[in-house]
Amino acid sequence: MKLEKLQRKLIEVARANPPSDRVPLAFEKRIMALISGRPTVDSWAGWAKALWLATAPSLAILLVFSAWAYFTPKSDKSSPELSQQFDNTLLAAVDQDSESAW
Repeated sequence: MKLEKLQRKLIEVARANPPSDRVPLAFEKRIMALISGRPTVDSWAGWAKALWLATAPSLAILLVFSAWAYFTPKSDKSSPELSQQFDNTLLAAVDQDSESAW
């Protein structure tokens, strides 16, 4: 149902039924105070809590991998290093394009 149509119907029903004398004094003000007094849900609070809880395991993983990288024996120089392999892989497409352009 469209929002405007629903709003129109609710206003028609409200106009057809005028408020009676049975409604207590300042009833609408008390209801509005209860509604405005409710705490709002902070959607970022869940993310912040999860990220703070993830700091300790992240630091532990960082320390384990750092120690592993520091204490592993150096490999022989016959095989290229990972950084060199990575550069060669990334630049392979650029090298092919530059050769075909000339």
